[in-house]
Amino acid sequence: MATVELTFSALPAHVRTARLVATAIARRTGVEESLLDEVRLAVGEACSRAVEAHRAHCPGEPIRIELRDDSGRFEVTVSDLAPSEEIKQEKPLDLGMLSDSFMSNFGIAVIEGLADDVEVFPSPKGTNIRMSWPAAVGSSTNTSTGTI
Repeated sequence: MATVELTFSALPAHVRTARLVATAIARRTGVEESLLDEVRLAVGEACSRAVEAHRAHCPGEPIRIELRDDSGRFEVTVSDLAPSEEIKQEKPLDLGMLSDSFMSNFGIAVIEGLADDVEVFPSPKGTNIRMSWPAAVGSSTNTSTGTI
């Protein structure tokens, strides 16, 4: 199991870099070529959502992305540190039960349509969006950490 971890400041320009890195790693882990656009768009949407939240609540804090090749899945987790004021739980969000105000962002619905599997973990300490796609078993990347 290989993991790549990125952190970046809450600037919209860094979202493009995060999309490019995620797409490159997805390709190396064996995600089908036909799914790479979905990976790129879903990661971009999750990162854009995190940038928007950070700019409003904690602009000096970094956004974290973890990309993993685990058991035949390519998994991406985008973590922000902006408090989720509407939901005071630390368990996965039932995507079918989103309130209108939470859906005003619209991004999570887009992500759900693009990723094979999506879980959203909102809390007063931030939100983690985990999404995954099928990948070829046996493909891997080197573990590394970087800052954009």
